Amino acid sequence: MEHIHITTVNKKEQYVEVYHQLKTILDGEKDIIARMATICGAIKEAFNFYWIGFYRVDGDELVVGPYIGTLACLRIKKGKGVCGTAWKNEQTIIVKNVDEFPGHIACSSESKSEIVVPVFKDNQIIAVLDIDSTEYNTFDEIDKEGLERIVTLV
Repeated sequence: MEHIHITTVNKKEQYVEVYHQLKTILDGEKDIIARMATICGAIKEAFNFYWIGFYRVDGDELVVGPYIGTLACLRIKKGKGVCGTAWKNEQTIIVKNVDEFPGHIACSSESKSEIVVPVFKDNQIIAVLDIDSTEYNTFDEIDKEGLERIVTLV
């Protein structure tokens, strides 16, 4: 197994490095769960966010997994919480303070900010990548751009 090596402190450059390393590691891997799990591991190793995981589309719900972190909500309805809203709206959502997001689903009281990135395949959302931080205002446009690029590797 390859090891993710980050040689820069610039967040934008870190995302570029993680993307290129993942592209190499995932080359030839066809299993989507293996790809998702590896992406979670690489993001955890590079950025050490509190919770990193995918919610996969299953009918009119999202079902959790794979992920790295504490126990999570198992299923989320379309349009509910940050994940369900990102799925419904088909766009990335950055939440600087989860307590201020209407309808936020609190899977963990430790989570203070969140980013959710839709994963598209053949112009359909097949999953969302959900990342939580224990700090407020963790995520910004650099995270959005970096993670939107990384999820193309799913």
